[in-house]
Amino acid sequence: MNRKFYTLLAGLSLLGLVLAACGGGGAPAAGATPQTIEVTRVVEVTREVPIEATVVVQVPAQVVPTGGRLDTIKQRGTLICGVNGGLPGFSFLESDGSFSGFDADFCRAVAVAVFGDPAAVEFRALSAQERFTALQTGEVDVLIRNTTWTFNRDVELGMTFGPTTFYDGQGFMVHADLGVTNLEGLEGGTVCVQTGTTTELNLTDEMRRRNISYEAVVFEDIDATYASYEEGRCDAVTSDRSQLVGRRSAMKDPSAHVLLEETISKEPLGPLTLQGDAQLADVAAWTVFGLISAEEKGITSANVDTFASTADPEIQRMLGLDDSQLGAKLGLENDWLIEVLKAVGNYGEIYERNLGAGTPLNIQRGLNELWTEGGLLYSPPFR
Repeated sequence: MNRKFYTLLAGLSLLGLVLAACGGGGAPAAGATPQTIEVTRVVEVTREVPIEATVVVQVPAQVVPTGGRLDTIKQRGTLICGVNGGLPGFSFLESDGSFSGFDADFCRAVAVAVFGDPAAVEFRALSAQERFTALQTGEVDVLIRNTTWTFNRDVELGMTFGPTTFYDGQGFMVHADLGVTNLEGLEGGTVCVQTGTTTELNLTDEMRRRNISYEAVVFEDIDATYASYEEGRCDAVTSDRSQLVGRRSAMKDPSAHVLLEETISKEPLGPLTLQGDAQLADVAAWTVFGLISAEEKGITSANVDTFASTADPEIQRMLGLDDSQLGAKLGLENDWLIEVLKAVGNYGEIYERNLGAGTPLNIQRGLNELWTEGGLLYSPPFR
């Protein structure tokens, strides 16, 4: 018991004595004035009681509401996906207002997983400086924007990185007429680079390590970075090799620019969600894994329906053809992966459509081959 409760008991006891002295049908005692003083004390105590009551009433307001980001997305009716918007082959705003590219298709894949509809996604083009804040403040639900998985971004910024969808590395593009064939050839030269990226840090580290003197010309905007390079303000421009290839394809004369052979970093790119949002992170992760596993199993957008009678237990679980209820465990329909595959195809289909031999980029898969083909792509078991 607390002090106020004991005070209240004491006051009530005194009140009982006063009433007993006043009752019983007898005449009032001669010392009535002190009794009145005791009653006044009891009134003072009762004025303290509502303070305790107020504290108790406030407690329910501190209860944290249940439900996560996935519930919010379902209620809204669309997935908001943060992308680059200016990178051909990955996420590019077309003249008709649509978004094309590898990353854009993974946004659509997550939207189909949740809603069964590839159109149920709102693309939000974000700069390198805007992207993390947009995710942290809830402006976007998921970030699929050529963003490198690093220690500080994972731990310090509170991000959860999903499976790597594209294994990349930092490279350099130079004007062909300079005759530069390696980094040492940039001694005393200028390099255009976008600020707020791992690219800027890698450039500083590598040039210091090799003792190459150079001048960095820094830009916040990706378009300004490449426009300045193309205009000749810089001898070279540096970024992820995939980005260099994509931006070169949009230049007036792509043949006037060459990529150096050197790759100076590891740049694993993939989807991001906020830490603590485990359900949405699982949906994004297993959507990627499902598309990788489908390619390994030979399941495509064209033949997925033919697997309805498959005897392969893992395919049965993946496609929701048995009673394992894997989709329900993610908060999705059990045939979610079937719908995703019909809408966007497996990983290989997405790659070939946006980056493969039939595109202006023509990027060799290399490390982005399946593990069975010598690459790094690998899905955990669906069981």
